[in-house]
Amino acid sequence: MNKEAKQWVAVVGLVFRGDLLLAMRRAPDRDAGAGIWEAISGRVAAGEDPLVAVIREIAEESGLSTEVHPAPIDSYAAMRGAEPMTVIVYRAEYRAGELRCSEEHDACRWCTLAEFAELGAPPRLVEAAKNGLRWRTR
Repeated sequence: MNKEAKQWVAVVGLVFRGDLLLAMRRAPDRDAGAGIWEAISGRVAAGEDPLVAVIREIAEESGLSTEVHPAPIDSYAAMRGAEPMTVIVYRAEYRAGELRCSEEHDACRWCTLAEFAELGAPPRLVEAAKNGLRWRTR
């Protein structure tokens, strides 16, 4: 019998405030990506729409109110440990609220795209953020 691997589905919310992007550093005790700078991300629950998931994740992890563009700006295959994962990236615009870090992150800050790259964010995420910023200025 051929067992198929579990396939995770994750969403990423690139939250912009003007030309600044919200960067979050994963807490050192996290099981995946500990210590890396990223955007807001999380898994899609069974039966959950990815757009609903990214709106939920942004609110849970940052406390911010945003407007999320419903069309993804990127999607790609990745690995979560030894298991395959599909990542769907959305662009969001800050609307209101005070930024706070969730327990999943030990630092958060608004930064330019250049600073985001210098923090060591994953290259695919940096490219998606560049595309997200260009999309806003069209």
